[in-house]
Amino acid sequence: MAEAEGSIALLAGASGLTGGLTLNALLAAPEVSRVIAVTRRPLGREQPRLANRIVQFERLESQLKGTVCDVALCCLGTTLRKAGSQQRFRTVDVDCVRTFARAARAANARRLVVMSSVGADPHSRNFYLRTKGDMEEELEGLGFESLDILQPSVLIAWRAEMRPLELVASAFMPLLAPLMRGKYVPYRAIPASTVAAAMLGATRSGRRGVQRYTYEGIQSLARLTAPRTRPLTPAKTPARAP
Repeated sequence: MAEAEGSIALLAGASGLTGGLTLNALLAAPEVSRVIAVTRRPLGREQPRLANRIVQFERLESQLKGTVCDVALCCLGTTLRKAGSQQRFRTVDVDCVRTFARAARAANARRLVVMSSVGADPHSRNFYLRTKGDMEEELEGLGFESLDILQPSVLIAWRAEMRPLELVASAFMPLLAPLMRGKYVPYRAIPASTVAAAMLGATRSGRRGVQRYTYEGIQSLARLTAPRTRPLTPAKTPARAP
């Protein structure tokens, strides 16, 4: 992180795809002395610089009372399919994100890096994009010195549980990228690993105020990560009792 050596990072969403990759990037960053990952369920991994705090997000502010960090990163998010309703979707993508940001602010975080979506707009007719826009507005009002909002389009990643349509998208979206030029560049699909690298890169940018990054900006942030990372120590699975 550009502000200080030996920084403490507070991370939400480490159990998800991009959040897990972001956790790996933070643990591989030599300037990060400790990562506090807040999750609803144990991550099931051990690292010398990782502290996994099991929390209830509706009580997050009180549960993190006394915690101190330098930077906060938020990869919280769900889908309408997983949430089951629009209200539950908003609970995760707006309420939980806001609660985490407030807890991070109380923990003295000067910078917040958050993953949103390309096209986020509080006035959009699209529910998903409107929700993301509402979330961004909420965060802007919290008074962070630096607020970095990453707005990727479709995430490219290979997962064991991928559905057929996701497999097709992951295979063909990269082929469409060269055809998406000009105003369509922000809508290019991007690897989840690149977004995760950009989450770390944002902490190294040194920029102040509110910054929004779409495809090209995310690529630039990701390039700030590669020269300074170190090999990640293999995670250890906690020993089971006989």
